[in-house]
Amino acid sequence: MDKQPIGVFDSGYGGLTILKEFVKELPSYDFLYLGDNARSPYGEKDFDTVYEYTLQAVKWFFDQGCHLVILACNTASAKALRTIQQKDLPYIDTTKRVLGVIRPTSEVIGIYSENGHVGVMGTMGTVISNSYLIEIAKFFPDLKVTQQACPEWVSLVENHLFNTKEADYWVEKYIKELLQKDENIDTVLLACTHYPLLLEKIQQFMPKQVRIISQGKIIAKSLNEYLTNHPEIDDQCSKNQELSFYTTGDLTDFNNHASVFFGSPLEAKGLFL
Repeated sequence: MDKQPIGVFDSGYGGLTILKEFVKELPSYDFLYLGDNARSPYGEKDFDTVYEYTLQAVKWFFDQGCHLVILACNTASAKALRTIQQKDLPYIDTTKRVLGVIRPTSEVIGIYSENGHVGVMGTMGTVISNSYLIEIAKFFPDLKVTQQACPEWVSLVENHLFNTKEADYWVEKYIKELLQKDENIDTVLLACTHYPLLLEKIQQFMPKQVRIISQGKIIAKSLNEYLTNHPEIDDQCSKNQELSFYTTGDLTDFNNHASVFFGSPLEAKGLFL
């Protein structure tokens, strides 16, 4: 059987925070990462555009032989995953799988809240899609979920503006707006893979009693469980501890920025979709 790496896709750098946790959770597996930096950010693009770009990436992963692709991007998961699963996979290859990051997080987020009030902070695209409201309601119908779009946060992260007055302004602004909608929130989900890099700043302005949840470890544990429960997919995943990186953007820029997200230096190859 032809064994190939697990594909990991993101609109840019953010998915590297998820991949970092994948490597910790599943160290023997091979992973192939693609960041669509040339066309990022996806957060404010319309549904059709995000779907088109994401499908192009998924087809590229399939062309590389990947049997399993993870959309490590909340916006792509919100705007493209369901259509790809239901409309495209039956015609492309019924043996291949594409998974996202919203459902695994929604399955457990209610466990972290003590009073049943949860905040979700994400890109405009993720918030407008209402994907988290829909998915969380399936598992925790009594949970009160309040969303807050944070359109400036991705830009802060990608421009390394972590410790600036600009970061102070935008982080404090969106946190205040969220808590004005529901002052009883005791748990906040960072529903964008970029946001963990702002965690220190978010903690600075978030009330101390509010628990902040990042997705990486949750998604990694979920992937491990998925592979355990689906041995037919796991058997098709290569396990040589190899990592490969591609970007549609500038190579030097990607390599310089990506190490901040991934936690160690890396070298990517260029790709035009």
